[in-house]
Amino acid sequence: MPVQIRTMRAADRPAIAEILKKTEAFVPADVEVALELIDCYLADSTGSGYHFLVADVNGQPAGYICYGPTPLTQGTWDIYWIATDPAQKGRGIGARLLKSAEENIRSAAGRQVLIETSSNPLYLEARRFYLGRGYINISSIPDFYSPGDNKITFRKLI
Repeated sequence: MPVQIRTMRAADRPAIAEILKKTEAFVPADVEVALELIDCYLADSTGSGYHFLVADVNGQPAGYICYGPTPLTQGTWDIYWIATDPAQKGRGIGARLLKSAEENIRSAAGRQVLIETSSNPLYLEARRFYLGRGYINISSIPDFYSPGDNKITFRKLI
């Protein structure tokens, strides 16, 4: 099945909400924040400061990515969220979304991309995913999210 990468539309929100809820690593508070960012973007796509891409498979969202320029920097961008429908895992959807975001960032004079994530074992697959796409682990802040749950930052020059 072909995957089309496109910008997010309001009609995508319910399907993306379901993907977030089905993603094992995300707790309800994570889902709530992710949906708040989506709502900000849908209300004002140019003024929100966020960019959203959706992976479309047969007319249905199969994943999404949220990214944006890091405030007060020149050419630094953050990947805030990336999620793929668990039923679609292993098809390269996440890799396609990340590559498309990186291409858009490069076109906007971006020079580096940062991704922050958790050291929680539920995020092991995500950390391996980033390493496999050329990101380098550049820092760890101990006990950031909670005792024993460090914040890990990955970086890629583009």
